[in-house]
Amino acid sequence: MPTLRIALAQVNSTVGDIHGNTEAVRRWSREAAGAGAHLVAFPEMMLTGYPIEDLVFRNSFVAASRQALDDLAVSLVGDGLGELAVVVGYVDADGPAHTSSDAVSGRGRRDASALLYGGQVVATYFKHHLPNYGVFDEDRYFEPGSELTVVRLGGVDVALTVCEDIWQAGGPFTAARRAGAGLVVNINASPYELNKDDVRLPLVQRRAAEAGATVAYVNAVGGQDELVFDGDSMIVSRDGELLARAGQFSEGLLVHDLELPAADAAPNAEGSTDAAKPLVEQSIPDEMAIKRVSVLSDFAVSGASKDGGIAERISDEAEIWAALTLGLRDYVDKNRFRSVILGLSGGIDSAVVAAIAVDALGPSRVFAVSMPSGYSSEHSKDDAAEMAKRTGIDYRTEPIQPMVDGFLANMSLSGLAVENLQARVRGVILMALSNQEGHLVLTTGNKSELAVGYSTLYGDSVGGFNPLKDVPKTMVWKLARWRNTQANAPIPENSITKAPSAELRPDQKDSDSLPDYEVLDPIIKGYVDHDMGRASLVEAGNDPALVDRVLRMIDLAEYKRRQSAPGTKISGKAFGRDRRLPITNLFREGVKTSTDL
Repeated sequence: MPTLRIALAQVNSTVGDIHGNTEAVRRWSREAAGAGAHLVAFPEMMLTGYPIEDLVFRNSFVAASRQALDDLAVSLVGDGLGELAVVVGYVDADGPAHTSSDAVSGRGRRDASALLYGGQVVATYFKHHLPNYGVFDEDRYFEPGSELTVVRLGGVDVALTVCEDIWQAGGPFTAARRAGAGLVVNINASPYELNKDDVRLPLVQRRAAEAGATVAYVNAVGGQDELVFDGDSMIVSRDGELLARAGQFSEGLLVHDLELPAADAAPNAEGSTDAAKPLVEQSIPDEMAIKRVSVLSDFAVSGASKDGGIAERISDEAEIWAALTLGLRDYVDKNRFRSVILGLSGGIDSAVVAAIAVDALGPSRVFAVSMPSGYSSEHSKDDAAEMAKRTGIDYRTEPIQPMVDGFLANMSLSGLAVENLQARVRGVILMALSNQEGHLVLTTGNKSELAVGYSTLYGDSVGGFNPLKDVPKTMVWKLARWRNTQANAPIPENSITKAPSAELRPDQKDSDSLPDYEVLDPIIKGYVDHDMGRASLVEAGNDPALVDRVLRMIDLAEYKRRQSAPGTKISGKAFGRDRRLPITNLFREGVKTSTDL
């Protein structure tokens, strides 16, 4: 059996930085060649970054992507890498965008993969399955491909596929079996959510069985606005054995030697004597044409054999922390911010955000401001100062009471208006320092607070990025305790154990206005993450009156969330591009008429 040394380049790209992404391909290709690889595969849309959203409608952007692909093929030869097969994702087009009056059915923009060899683009493949759920809008942007590309490389037939192709049965993987492919390369930009790594391995195993072929799955790593990509690239044999697996949240090459069946142009028809018959979903037809391309090359393996190894899985808290730090780091760095600033109150949320920022950026790039009011407790002031001392961040105190008093001397305000005024004064201070010193303001509200509207517009909600936007309050506490078990415990114990409070009036506690978070968070998860209705939530054991109260708070806070800062997605459904509801919406669970609202 031929031996193919494959390298999976689990690397970080930036949307729109076509030149920088191309240089990254060249850099990692040199490393792959140095490891003796015959083929190196890069993630989905590596040259353009992912997702490119409405950039796909610009002819100039598509042209730049296609030109970069052609130039890259030539540059690789100049780098002495002409005999390395390079699989890379990019955006292509064979017709006008859907938005054009000249649009033609079956043609348009394409989410594409190409194989470069010998200074040429020797093969291309267009993604067949287009996701249109969750954070994905690919039916808006792309036309699906209808052909499976199979490249004969070093005596092995290699099929090219892209991301969603592996998430759905039928189509390319069934066609790969019919084509007799020995290896299916699947390039991905698959966004992270908690425990998604537990789903991927069984998924790849099912597709390997469906194709009757080894599957090489390579995923992107890095942050892009609210999304973060966790890597978790892997290679699975045709019989489902995990051969190699990369870690999460870090760049690197997974290099592994594969013994693969020699190429055979005869179709691998169902009912043949092949040992690896389809085990699942084999009844779904593919109806895809097979496009075959040959690369005239014989590969020899040099040096000791390569085993990519299998990286250990990490705990839920470690996984989430890694996602949040990577998401923040890339948002700050890719948008060219030099530093961040946040209000450090001594409470759990701001402490966790500060710890994430320090781990992501280093203490020299994190600035914190204590903004005590007349209601701020001494222990909160002490906890904030202790947090700054432990982490070494820049720390200052800006008392807000004189500014609040200045407002109250000129306006007659009371009750909630005074509470919100304090929060808004703090927001003004943070934005003023941002303007003066060039920091990105981090807001510190968690998912539970955003869900029920427990925040002040233009006050504690002010900021350019929110690391905790998709983190429920109960998980915030878990993350704090987990982080303190690691090196240099940053968070004061009192910040973790004391009752949460906004400290905007005497002896205020969150529990004055909200149910206990242990009760609240499951209702939010059911309603927001899983779209459960009132009846289902009550059947799950929740108090009906409490369900009605919480759902009303969530519904009424939609206008606040629409104005909230972006933040890293870690759940199955985050606020933002993942969950899109109308602000003006009079549908209420359990309410029959508008007069009952």
